[in-house]
Amino acid sequence: MTRAQLSLLAAAFAAALLPAAAERADRSKEIVVGADRLTADDANKTSTFEGAVIITQGTMRMTAAKVTVREDKDRHKYYVANGAPVTFRQKRDNADEWIEGFADRAEFDDRNDVLKLFDRARVKRNNDELTGDVITYDMKKEVAEVSGAPAGARSPNAGRVKVIMTPRKSDEKAPPNPPVTLKPDAGSR
Repeated sequence: MTRAQLSLLAAAFAAALLPAAAERADRSKEIVVGADRLTADDANKTSTFEGAVIITQGTMRMTAAKVTVREDKDRHKYYVANGAPVTFRQKRDNADEWIEGFADRAEFDDRNDVLKLFDRARVKRNNDELTGDVITYDMKKEVAEVSGAPAGARSPNAGRVKVIMTPRKSDEKAPPNPPVTLKPDAGSR
């Protein structure tokens, strides 16, 4: 895997972690990828990191059991991280706060700038938390979409989306947050 591919891998996941809030200086920091194994298939333009994968860049840290990077003919990348669980943590820009996320699988498409967290997906900022079966974040539109499990599916959240918002102290200035648009599940009406 080339250094450019490694850079794109780490930058994509770092940028995908709610880019409006992420530490901007991280993008210019050194990228370190550690894993037990790397299989780079140049003919198929696929690289697979396996075994306790840890990717760091500045304040961003992501862990997974396996990360696969595929490049299409137009040089766009598609990243899939599988874990037990996949985790990420990154400092927010201009704030003493951290964004943390957890899911069984994470996917990022750099052509469309869309991050998807699947299965027991959870994103936290301080005491605020967002959970669902699938969390999708469109970086271009700055829109998050959260879905519970499909009707009849076994889910620890019983197919529901859950949002926990902690009230701010009256003397605490709330940082500007990107707008979040939540859409109802198809079967919830």
